[in-house]
Amino acid sequence: MDAAAEVAVNAKLRASLHVSALALRAGGRTLIDDLTLTFSPGEAWCIAGPNGAGKTTLLNVLAGLSKPAAGAVSLDGVDLNDWRAAGLARRRAWMPQSTHDAFSATVLDVVMLNRFPHLSGWGWESDADRRAAHAALDALGLAAFASRDVLSLSGGERQRVALAATLCQGAPLLLLDEPLSHLDLHHQIECLEALGDWVRDPAAQRTLIFSCHDLNLARRFATHALLIDGAGRAHAGPVRDVLSAERASAAFGYALTLIREGAHEALVPVMRAPHP
Repeated sequence: MDAAAEVAVNAKLRASLHVSALALRAGGRTLIDDLTLTFSPGEAWCIAGPNGAGKTTLLNVLAGLSKPAAGAVSLDGVDLNDWRAAGLARRRAWMPQSTHDAFSATVLDVVMLNRFPHLSGWGWESDADRRAAHAALDALGLAAFASRDVLSLSGGERQRVALAATLCQGAPLLLLDEPLSHLDLHHQIECLEALGDWVRDPAAQRTLIFSCHDLNLARRFATHALLIDGAGRAHAGPVRDVLSAERASAAFGYALTLIREGAHEALVPVMRAPHP
């Protein structure tokens, strides 16, 4: 993508990701077959499915980090292959399942690393970069951690710092692979609420795509879901239509039922009768 076109795209914050006739394969298995779908601004998408179904593979393809077996992915109408690396990093942020800290650094410095797509000149951070980093830490309740050594953190604390760094990147499209791993229930909900506020920001509607194993948290916080079973079948649409008891039971190979109490709903396993 040339510089002039990149400037024009970056002038608008909203990001739209589109996949066309997408196919993913692993060895002799077809994980996803002929998927066409648009992820639009203001939407929070959960990618759900059993272990090995292809959630991480799909997110890597959506991020432009690996190639699909067939089909295409475009961001803002431009094929991912045609984006320059720095321009793409300003439009989409990526958080992998786990991170490795090779050396000691403060939490603030770690979060600031994700401002690299916005740096210019000698590469020194500006006051705006520092404000973005502090705002991301504040959003996740990590303000008091700014001066902590990242090597001193627990797994859950490090996960939240990784999410703060991803938010700090300032991209309107966020791709998160298992962002709730290592987190207790309180911090899972806190992070999902922060992400919901990030998506719904009226000043800049954004797009969120994340993978998650907790179907009930997905039903509560996501607007849409993509359910894959690892055998080529996929369902996409409003989250409560997709993550239904019938479809989730088929995808996960275990009977689930939907229970209701007032305005609350939950998918729970159907208890099997004990063996005589």
